[in-house]
Order: sequence, then structure tokens, then C-alpha cells
Amino acid sequence: MKAIVFNQYGQPDVLLLEEVKKPSPRNNEVLIKVHAVSLNYADWHMLTGKPFVARLSFGLFRPMKNILGADIAGVVEAIGPGITRFKPGDEVYGDLGMVGFGGLAEYVCAPEHVIATKPTNLTYEESAALPMASVTALQALQNDGQVQPGQEVLIHGSAGGVGTFAIQIAKYLGAEVTGVCSTRNIEQTLALGADHVIDYLKEDFAANGKTYDLILGINGNRSIFDYRKALAPNGKYLMIGGSDKQIFQFMLLGPFIARPGQKMGSVFAKTLSKELIAIKDLAEAGKIRPLIDRTYKLAETPEAMRYLGTGHARAKIIIKIVP
Repeated sequence: MKAIVFNQYGQPDVLLLEEVKKPSPRNNEVLIKVHAVSLNYADWHMLTGKPFVARLSFGLFRPMKNILGADIAGVVEAIGPGITRFKPGDEVYGDLGMVGFGGLAEYVCAPEHVIATKPTNLTYEESAALPMASVTALQALQNDGQVQPGQEVLIHGSAGGVGTFAIQIAKYLGAEVTGVCSTRNIEQTLALGADHVIDYLKEDFAANGKTYDLILGINGNRSIFDYRKALAPNGKYLMIGGSDKQIFQFMLLGPFIARPGQKMGSVFAKTLSKELIAIKDLAEAGKIRPLIDRTYKLAETPEAMRYLGTGHARAKIIIKIVP
């Protein structure tokens, strides 16, 4: 089978399209014929080995796994011993981020607990856009943020994968939502349901005097002190990814600079079947919809990764494997 392989940390040029051995399902695994994959910043961190702390998970000097791709959608081709929820022919989607990635290939094996039946109203490409980003948004808002109806939520980075889902889920939970994005993404942010938009090219959210009950800082590079300025007296700031500087600043200062009543934390989403089923239900009920920025072929993955690395993708980048 064909797969995108890399054997060293680096830029997208180290990604190669190669012929590799087709996997076979082991106990409690299913073999999936992959139709589509979406890219996440987790793939970029795994490819580049940056920030350096990421290597504690991916391998200190060389990547332990050599095929990227966590978010997948496809069809069950075969099942291993112990599988009870799926059969060949089932349409599924899932997040392989906790089990070694491997989605950028024609076939991949996945444990039963990280996949679910895909939403019936979405294509494979749309379904692949969901897992990691939508679950991260759901857990940040519902579990970590504990958003209540009427609360003010600021989403800094509202145009990316997590941000586009965060707007929709925050509105579903009854919050008043403000998105922070560039000028070209204002219309998209409003169309997803945001009540207010701050164009960061023209206005500084940390300098206008407005405060929020919950701030999601998504893949940003702002000072943690800027986020604190915009927090309500009992507000909470949650970091979701970000630049090396922001991550290390949060690790060193986050636990110590919150004012009394405020909280500062980070989100480490864990995508399991339960979360995927919840997202499937939201998608089928029309409460969330994935946005796709660009679609590439498997052989074009290096180009897709370069675009991801610019930090200017609007919503999700898809690799379409089955025409």
C-alpha cells in the first residue's frame, strides 16, 4: 500500500510517498481502508519535533512512528479477534493521536476504542475534519471550561480547526461568543454563529477593557499577561496549543499569576468512542458542521503540510486518499 513516510524530524520536504506493507488487525483492532484524513497541528509538531517538549511523546532524537495522520474516515475492511461493535463495510471515523497516528496511508489498523460510526449526513472528507478539533473544542468548553448559558466566551484563534468548532459548540451551550481573527475571516466567524468579532489587525482584545468568563487561546502567541487582562474576576483561561514561547511561559508562570478567583489551565483532549459518538450526534442534529479550507491528494501531502505550517489555514485541511 502507499503511505506518506518520514524518518527524521524536519520540514515537509522529509515526507516521502512510499510503498509499505499493508497492516493486519490484531486483537481488538479493525483494518480501515482510509478515504480521507485531516491535518492537525499535532501532525506539524510530530513532523518538526517542535516545541522540543513534544519529543517526549514522539521520540527524543528520531520519530518513533513514521506515518503522520490522526484524524481519519473510511470503511472497515477486516476485523481482528475481540471486535464486537464493527463489521466489514461499516463507515467509521476516528482519532489515532493516542495510538501512534498512521492515517496518511491507504490502510491503517485502529483499536476499537478510538473509532465510531461516522455521521450519516457527512462525507468522508467532512467526517475526517471532525475528531481531534471538535473533541478538543467540546472538552475545553464543556468539561474544562464548564460553560453556562449567558456566559461571555472569547475564542482567540476562531478561524482555525478548533476555533471553528469552538464557536459552534459555545453557541450550542448558550454562551455569548466573541471570536478573534484576521479581517479575511470575519465573515466566516459570524456565519458560524459568533455574536461579536475582533479583528486582531485593527484591535487588541487585551486593551479594550472588555472581560470574559472564559478565554480559549488556540495556537496563539500572545503573552499570558494579555489573557489575564481580559479575564473576568472569576474567569478562566485555557491554553490549546500555541507557540513555543507561549507554551513555556504558561508552564512557568501560569499556576502563579492568576488573580484570586481566576483560573489558568491547558487542554489535553482525549478522543475516545464516547466523545466521537457525542460529536456524531451533534453533527447529525445540525448543531455543528465542519469547514474545509483545502483538499489535497495523498501525493500532495508535503504541499498540504507546508500550508498548515503557515498558520493561516481557515478551518480544516483534508488529504483525500480514495478518489
